[in-house]
Amino acid sequence: MSVLQPPKPAKLVIGIFTGEIKIIENLVPDFISRFGQIDLVSPWMVFNYTAYYESEMGSPLHRRLYSFKPLVGQQDLASVKITTHQIEQAYSQSGRRRVNIDPGYMLHERFVLASGKNFTHRICIGAGIYADLTLIYQKGNFQRLPWTYPDYADNGMLNFLEQVRSKYIWDVRSKA
Repeated sequence: MSVLQPPKPAKLVIGIFTGEIKIIENLVPDFISRFGQIDLVSPWMVFNYTAYYESEMGSPLHRRLYSFKPLVGQQDLASVKITTHQIEQAYSQSGRRRVNIDPGYMLHERFVLASGKNFTHRICIGAGIYADLTLIYQKGNFQRLPWTYPDYADNGMLNFLEQVRSKYIWDVRSKA
């Protein structure tokens, strides 16, 4: 029989993309007040893997990721997604979303994103929110999965997520 143990804390990561860079800059103080101090910020990336969002948010789309110093409970991902969804709605104009916010978390062995959409590989974690196993870490690298979003499979993104993972490991060890 297995011995039940509490889940390890996770490093919160929030990805944002929009056609209006100023929106991202405006969101940072709100994120800090809600989620704590930011410890890593990705370089600006151009989101060009699909035209799906351009009719809503314009073009080109710019992406940035943030990781946060306070570790969070894995079970908190649903409430973080609900919060970020509310922020997206607050920035909408005339029924048009102007920003997309993707919260997720990093663990030693995986990177998980939250989604409001069900799919075969997503597990409901409550309140209509699903956990999307986006990347797994094996053999010294992140491994892309058949359903990994193309932007999260990009080498620049993977390099940044490696930094987040390293910082997460350091944070966990320093708290032990």
